[in-house]
Amino acid sequence: MAWIWLFFAGVFECVWAVAMKYSQGFTRFLPGSIVVLGMAASTLLLALAVKHLPLGTAYAIWTGLGALGTALCGIILFHEPATAWRIVSLVLIFCGIVGLKLFSK
Repeated sequence: MAWIWLFFAGVFECVWAVAMKYSQGFTRFLPGSIVVLGMAASTLLLALAVKHLPLGTAYAIWTGLGALGTALCGIILFHEPATAWRIVSLVLIFCGIVGLKLFSK
């Protein structure tokens, strides 16, 4: 169950980061509210996960999922550049996440 909490904590990391872009510096109420709720949900789920997982592993995966997902959302939603080096870097983050999961208890 801890791995599932950690996965959804990473998903909510992406949610609040994307909502922050849409909030236009917290000048729009609904996206700004989603930022706050997404941060709370992400942190709560991370806290649940670290009760059963090593802190370093959980934190690295949480931030990795957030970075990977947010970068992909930036490419898809905001038409940010998808250069070869950027894609290679995202693949490396993904490999790091998979490696941490495979070699953790």
